[in-house]
Amino acid sequence: MADLKTLKIQYLEYLEIEKNRSPKTLENYGRYLDRFLNFAKVKNAEDLDDERIRQYRLHLNRLNRGDGPSFAKASAGERPLMKVTQNYHVIALRNFLKYLAKRGVQSVSAEKIELGRAEDRHVTFLEHSELDRLLNAPEGDKLDALRDRAMLRMLFSTGMRVSELCSMDRNKIDVKRGELSVLGKGRKIRLVFLSEDAKDYIAQYLAKRTDVDEALFIRIPKSGKFGKDSDLRLTPRSVQRIVQKYAIKAGIMGKHVSPHTLRHSYATDLLRNGADIRSVQAMLGHSSVTTTQIYTHVTDTQLREIHKKFHDKK
Repeated sequence: MADLKTLKIQYLEYLEIEKNRSPKTLENYGRYLDRFLNFAKVKNAEDLDDERIRQYRLHLNRLNRGDGPSFAKASAGERPLMKVTQNYHVIALRNFLKYLAKRGVQSVSAEKIELGRAEDRHVTFLEHSELDRLLNAPEGDKLDALRDRAMLRMLFSTGMRVSELCSMDRNKIDVKRGELSVLGKGRKIRLVFLSEDAKDYIAQYLAKRTDVDEALFIRIPKSGKFGKDSDLRLTPRSVQRIVQKYAIKAGIMGKHVSPHTLRHSYATDLLRNGADIRSVQAMLGHSSVTTTQIYTHVTDTQLREIHKKFHDKK
């Protein structure tokens, strides 16, 4: 008999070694599969059946966001898990079942499990006036202001994910050349480019640094003094707080502004100015052009011109 918990551990090890998946992917898959195993209450893979998986998907659809293993129904007025999040759980389960089949372990066929229809994603991006206010919100020549100015410009000029920004080391930055390699999702490397403003602000920021930390963006001690052994690298959460602080200062109302908002703004800006979608896909590091197409509904100038030309003619 094949114990599911043991198989789950072996599957995560397979993802780590054979598939070279990132620690974040392993963490997510482990969490999704734990949720399924806690619900299914089945010890052996052979005991899984279609009906149990159907019931699991029904429970996913009724889960409250933030619920633990209680699997309570969503109350009136509360939002359940988004369809895309439900699909992440189903994808993890389906891939786990494919792994079992590859090993010759008898269980439910992965081909029997279909993904639910995903909701259209809502993309939040900044208009030019909002971008200008945000990018110019850090003021002064102190190290923290120089860091924040460089950080905001770099996020917008490269479209980097916040995790990619935080993992960047300063010796990987060639300010004069204005381009750098980024290790993104799936451990794929892509080339991104710095604007002239971003190059200038990063150079000013690095010139003022006196610490020896390898990280490009660092937290700055309140004392202003750096220890030799301090781990100063900023975390994604710290960067999110910094961006939100300057969004408030810039007076951007009615929008939740995050580092990912700058990534959305970057993609939108490229497409609005005539970049082809395949190039934008490459610069964003999307594995599929389908992901990049979420931006086309906000950048289709042709539709706008047709509406202007033909709508409400007297």
